[in-house]
Amino acid sequence: MSDESHPRGRRRGGRGDRWEAPVDPPDVLRLFYAVPVPAEARDRVGELIEHVQTGVGDGTARIRWVRVEGLHLTLRFLGPTPVARRSALEAAVDAVASAAAPFEVGLSGGGAFPNLARPRSLWLGVAEGADRLATLADALTRASLEEGQYLETRPFAAHLTIGRTDGVRLGPVAARALAAAASEMDVRFTADRVVLFRSQLGGGPARYEALHEARLGA
Repeated sequence: MSDESHPRGRRRGGRGDRWEAPVDPPDVLRLFYAVPVPAEARDRVGELIEHVQTGVGDGTARIRWVRVEGLHLTLRFLGPTPVARRSALEAAVDAVASAAAPFEVGLSGGGAFPNLARPRSLWLGVAEGADRLATLADALTRASLEEGQYLETRPFAAHLTIGRTDGVRLGPVAARALAAAASEMDVRFTADRVVLFRSQLGGGPARYEALHEARLGA
């Protein structure tokens, strides 16, 4: 599925090679629905990232690790959306969340898309709660379509994105190190809310602003 932290930016060539994110017009918001990861689980994932980062010896210069404080499980990427549509999308998430109940999520294992040999993104797996996340994603998709929102049609796949390695020389090394380090990981938390996030690009990893929060079962 699409991921809000992987917009269609570009790399500048030469010695100053660096990632450039696209710039959205001021009347457009880059939006997505997600389940936020609570603080204790974020800390555990942050320790894993630090372990892999140290082992690879990359520092933070090339692999674009996510901001740990913004960790989330993406349910549906809405993409660049006119500001005027925000209230309808908030109503959609309220309706979906009210009909669902909190559930347990377990994170375990790790890998890379599309594969470990040529990774573009690094992720942690969802060993428990994937079916409930998929149900939420389907409900949000239907509600958003009913509101007239255009959506991509890629199937939902539950995962937690933790880094980007597009074209990075040490990408395969990091992917293998992540898979090994995460094989015994067991991080659990209760998913009790869905948030409409705005992704703000530029100046490093994407930053996520919570625009609207809906508690499950409320």
